[in-house]
Amino acid sequence: MTTSTIPLADGFPAATRADWLALVAKTLKGAGVETLVGRTADGLELDALYTDEDGAAALPFAPAPRGGERGWDVRARVAASEPALANREALDALAGGAGSILIKLDSGAGGVAVTSAGDLDRVLAGVEAELAPIALDAGFLGTGAADWLHDVAKASPRARLAFHLDPLSAFAATGASPGPIAAHVSAAAALAATLAETYPTASLFLASGGVVHEAGGSPAWELAFAAAAAVAYARALVGAGLSMADAFGRLTLGLHVDAEPLAAMAKLRAARVVWTRIVRACGTDVPARIEARSSGRMLTRADRWTNLIRLTSAGFGAAVGGADAVVLGAFTDALNEGSGAPADAFALRLARNTQLMLMEEAQLGRVADPAGGSWALEAQTDDLARAAWEAFVAIEVAGGLAAALKGEIVADAVARSREALKGAIDDRAMRIIGVTDFLPAEETPQAAAAAAPSSAPPAARQPGPDDACPPLTPIRLEEMAT
Repeated sequence: MTTSTIPLADGFPAATRADWLALVAKTLKGAGVETLVGRTADGLELDALYTDEDGAAALPFAPAPRGGERGWDVRARVAASEPALANREALDALAGGAGSILIKLDSGAGGVAVTSAGDLDRVLAGVEAELAPIALDAGFLGTGAADWLHDVAKASPRARLAFHLDPLSAFAATGASPGPIAAHVSAAAALAATLAETYPTASLFLASGGVVHEAGGSPAWELAFAAAAAVAYARALVGAGLSMADAFGRLTLGLHVDAEPLAAMAKLRAARVVWTRIVRACGTDVPARIEARSSGRMLTRADRWTNLIRLTSAGFGAAVGGADAVVLGAFTDALNEGSGAPADAFALRLARNTQLMLMEEAQLGRVADPAGGSWALEAQTDDLARAAWEAFVAIEVAGGLAAALKGEIVADAVARSREALKGAIDDRAMRIIGVTDFLPAEETPQAAAAAAPSSAPPAARQPGPDDACPPLTPIRLEEMAT
C-alpha cells in the first residue's frame, strides 16, 4: 500500500515573517508586536510566532519509549484510610484498567493507616506484585514502608516494585527532620542497596520536585529540585555500593502537571534534557524515568465538576510530554483534602477512565515525543531546561539540596513564584472557572468532616539532632483568589 502527500499549500505564495509582521501591525493599530509576547512563571518569554530559526535543533535527550500494548503506565492512587477500604480501592483500580497502584501511607488522615507489614499485607491482599507494579508514597516512613513491602513481596525477584524513598521531599514539606536529614538519606540508601540485590528491576528512590510545585514554585525550580534530589540520591547509592549507572537507573523523577498542557509538555521534555546532561557528566547514559502526578493546587472545591477538564488537560500534557507513569487525582480531592474521607468509586473511576480514553481512544501513546519538531515547544523546552539548570547549579553551589533547603535558597525562590501567582490572580491574568469567573449556581458542598487518625505511625527518627528548614507548605490557587 502506498500513500501520497496532498500538496495543500501549492498555489499559495510562501509566507514570510515580514508578511506576518505587516498583518500584526495592521491588526494592533500601532501597538508593537512586543505586546503579544507572554511570560512564564520563570520570566521566560513566550513569543507570538516561532519559526525554524527558534527551535529547529534537536534537543539532547532520549524520549520515553512508546508503543506496545500501552503507551504509558496508568497508575492509580490508593489513599483510603483503613487497610480494608484501601484494598478494595486497589483491586477495583486494577480491575478497572489501571496498570499499577500508588499506595499513599499516613496515619489515616491523609492516606492509608499502615503501621506494620501485616497492615500493608491487608492493603495488598489479592494484588499480584509480579504482574501489577506497586509504588509507595510514605514520606519519612519510607524506610519502614520499604521493609514492609519487602516482606509482602516475599523476596520475589520478579516483583515489580517502586519503593519511592524520598526523605528530602518529606523534609522540605514539613520543615523538620526527626534527626539529621543526611542520616535519613544514608539510611534509605543503605536499605535500598540491600533491596537492589533482591529486586533487580525495582525503582528505589523518587527524586520529586512536586513539593515545589504544590507550594507555588515555578517549573524551573521544580525541575531543579528534582535534579538536585536525583544527584543526592545517586551519590548516596554509590556510597552504599551501587555503580553509577545502577544508581541512576534505580531513580524515578517525579513531576506535577497542571491544566496547561503545553507547559506540561515543555516541563517533562526539559526534565529529560537536564537529566541527560547530569548522567553524561557522571559518565553514564541512563535514560530518565518520569512519574507525572496531577497538580493538587489547581483543583477547586467550588464547581468541582470543572476539575474534570483540568485533570484531562493535565493527563494530556503528561502523556504527550512523555511521562512513563501518570497519576491523576480525583475531581473531588479538594473537597476531601485532609479529612481522611476516601474519594468515592465514581470519582476514582473517572480518574482512571480519563487516562484510558486518552490512551485508547485519542491514541496518545502511539507516538514517541509527538511534541518534537514543534518550533514553539522545542524553543520553550530549551529555555526552560536552561533556566532549570541555572537553578540546579545554584542548589549545588550551596552544598546540595539539603543545605539549600536549610539555607532558605529554595524557600525564597518558591516565595517569589507564589507571590507572582497571587499577582496574576489579583490582576485577572489568571482566571479560575467557578471561582473568579462563571460562578456556579449551586452552592459548594461542605468539605468532609475530618477523621481522627486511626493509628499512630511508627517513629521515623534517626540518631542525632533534628534539622529544620522553612516548610514548603502546599497552596491552593482557589484559596488565593478568595
